[in-house]
Amino acid sequence: MELIELYIQEVTRRLPEKNRADIALELQSTIEDMLPEDYTEQDVKAALLKLGDPVTLASGYRDRPMHLIGPRYYDVYISLLKMILPIAAVISLIALVGDNPFRDTGNTVMEAIFKIIGKGISSIISTGIQVFFWLTLSFAILERLDTSKDQSPVTKDLKPWTPENLKDIPNISKKKAVPMVEVFASLLGLSVFAALYFNAANLLGVYEKRNGSLIFVTPSFNQDVLNSYWLLVSCVIIIGVLLAIYKLFLGRWTLKLALFHAIYQLLYTLAFIIIISNPDLLNPEFLAYQRTLFSIDEWKSSIYWGLILISIIIAAYDTYQGFRKAKIR
Repeated sequence: MELIELYIQEVTRRLPEKNRADIALELQSTIEDMLPEDYTEQDVKAALLKLGDPVTLASGYRDRPMHLIGPRYYDVYISLLKMILPIAAVISLIALVGDNPFRDTGNTVMEAIFKIIGKGISSIISTGIQVFFWLTLSFAILERLDTSKDQSPVTKDLKPWTPENLKDIPNISKKKAVPMVEVFASLLGLSVFAALYFNAANLLGVYEKRNGSLIFVTPSFNQDVLNSYWLLVSCVIIIGVLLAIYKLFLGRWTLKLALFHAIYQLLYTLAFIIIISNPDLLNPEFLAYQRTLFSIDEWKSSIYWGLILISIIIAAYDTYQGFRKAKIR
């Protein structure tokens, strides 16, 4: 039964979403009519082999032909494009993190964040265009060099399709899958964090509006104290990047991934608590400025413990979500 479901899934996923349900029911009925009453796996394979490659069958249901590259290599081309584009985008974001993203970030926090996000998006777009161009060119050349008479679609290993290929297809629930946007958001978030942390003395602090523009008055944090934790923070960033890459290649939540995710959340939370527990973290000039507004003793009481509690709750919730998704069948 699983082979039938996978076959129908392979056909319908290549069709417009509005038509998938009706065609899935039609295919289910067709396959069941082709099978004997007490059928075996061999009977199922024989029936599916008669129906043929899912790519060919799907093309018969489509309103338009698949001729971007050609029906023989089209599915392999699209599969490779979907696989290579995210990897190339991740590499471009890693390069952004390693290329000193906190250099020349701007005059305010928002300018810095927008500039880093802009660099990340432009890097992804630029990389995506190059990958699309070279992969399309390669397949266009490959198709024109192919002189074989058999023009039936080939699989990812460039061999004719058989029902055995269905066993290599992972049947992943959407609730269990790791969205690509989650991976990219993690990497972009690490870039923004690195920019703000290692350039906090120039970005995070008190701003005053003078002559229609924001002027940086005094930094909130002691940069020397922040820099003293550079090794700890660098480890958090590097592990975060490696975890995002692992999520990308795995593509779904597993117990092992959930465990790694939990360890990372623990490391991240401990690093946060260690840093904010330093009594010299805040800049003395910033403290003096704040005393003119309200009692700064609140920092060592409600604000301090409030930040720790919030960080623990967020880490615990993310850890729970990871294990919950890993247990989804």
